[in-house]
Amino acid sequence: MRVGALVIAMATVLAVPEPASAVIGGREGGPAAGSTLMVLNARGGVCSGIVLSARAILTAAHCVAGSSEIRVHWKEGGAEPILIPPASVTLHPGYDGDAIAARRRSIDMALLRMAAPLPRRFAPATLHEGELPRAGSAVTLAGYGVSREGEAQTTGTYRSVALAAVEPYGPGRLLIWAQDPNAAGKPGAGACQGDSGGPIISPEGAIIAVSSWSTGPAGRRCGLLSQGALVAPQRSWIDRTLASWGESAAWSGPR
Repeated sequence: MRVGALVIAMATVLAVPEPASAVIGGREGGPAAGSTLMVLNARGGVCSGIVLSARAILTAAHCVAGSSEIRVHWKEGGAEPILIPPASVTLHPGYDGDAIAARRRSIDMALLRMAAPLPRRFAPATLHEGELPRAGSAVTLAGYGVSREGEAQTTGTYRSVALAAVEPYGPGRLLIWAQDPNAAGKPGAGACQGDSGGPIISPEGAIIAVSSWSTGPAGRRCGLLSQGALVAPQRSWIDRTLASWGESAAWSGPR
């Protein structure tokens, strides 16, 4: 898909009126809304991204890996959709695109450097390096993904949902899993297509993790577990990469 086709396709999708429902079972708006935007690729992929500074965006690596054309997207009121290519893309060195199929560990993160500063209305997010949530603790997952699985026309509105941490660390203490606390083992709220790269947020409003994956029942991809890569274990990589661009991220908690 060339850039022109990507622009036309996304302008069409984003022109469709959005329902009042949310991320799969959540609501429109929510924490970190002013610190997020969309990341698109030429394969037709739609993801979310987290603003770390005027020129730096954090997203999921699988959203941008292997794509020759990437666009950072947002809307300004009733104006035409804005699509800007990043100046450079840095994948986490621990990212493995075949990790899920091969059952290998992967750090699904990437940083995007913008050539020009983002509009001032985007507030840089604060990344969390304090105590991590325990199983059962409340977290908020948010992004620009679909509100109903498989319905691309519901993409493009920032939505959030309250979830509960299930297994906060995983082998190697790198990941967080969360699920709908009210689902009682049945399909419920959570991440879906388009939410990858979006934030998983602490009750205090800091970013705990970057959404990367979700599971669903019986051939579906959404509705059970939502997974994210914790940002705290990757602080050195994030800070080092941003410093090489003359940028920095805000962190909560002790160094």
